[in-house]
Amino acid sequence: MTQFFLIIEEKKKLMEKVNIMSTTTRIIPNPYEEIAYLKNRMFQFDFPVCRKWVEFQGKKQFGNHFTIFQEDHELLLTLLIYAIGDEEGAVKRDLNLEKGILLTGPIGCGKTSLMFLINYFFPRNKQYQIKSTRKISFEYEKEGYKTINRYGQSIANTSPLKYNSNIYCFDDLGIEQPQKYFGNECNVMAEILLSRYDLFVSKGIPTHVTTNLSASELELKYGNRVRSRMREMFNLVAFDKNSQDKRS
Repeated sequence: MTQFFLIIEEKKKLMEKVNIMSTTTRIIPNPYEEIAYLKNRMFQFDFPVCRKWVEFQGKKQFGNHFTIFQEDHELLLTLLIYAIGDEEGAVKRDLNLEKGILLTGPIGCGKTSLMFLINYFFPRNKQYQIKSTRKISFEYEKEGYKTINRYGQSIANTSPLKYNSNIYCFDDLGIEQPQKYFGNECNVMAEILLSRYDLFVSKGIPTHVTTNLSASELELKYGNRVRSRMREMFNLVAFDKNSQDKRS
């Protein structure tokens, strides 16, 4: 049975019961309360239990067809180790816990749904908002460079009950098209990623991304400069290139 853990001590206060309250009294799933157990001042997780919990939450969120396939178990374990900050497990899997996640794989393999579900395992101050790159490009078309500033600058997080305002997972990087604002065309996500790199270097704020594109395709779309920055910003976690389409 695979086990991994999160040391409590300074992280204890991050496990406040902030997942209980919202103005609609919606209950937010919390694996630390529901499936973790304490041993030697550490949160212990058993992977089979985590997998079943993720699958259960996936069925609630996405429908009864949602399944964690055998072929994806290792990838799920990698993401869980990263999310809870298991330093020993991260070393074994060559993960840098300071960097973000670049999750790649074929269309329909389950990238977006896994990033949604894995978010519950992050300490509250490291949870992220998932934003579609396509929608961001449309925001630029309406608002111009305010959009780049919105996603590329650090802002104060005023409430402990909300996701960290500064951490994003940009979903489906590469499907967005260049947009114009008053006639000025801009590769919006390229500019945002460069700004996110500055945030990562200056303040240690990570960024996460899902994409169907290969490294060479990313470089072709965003340029060598952005691709170089991405190597510094992300841990590459990849589905098998032959992973099946799980939407059907």
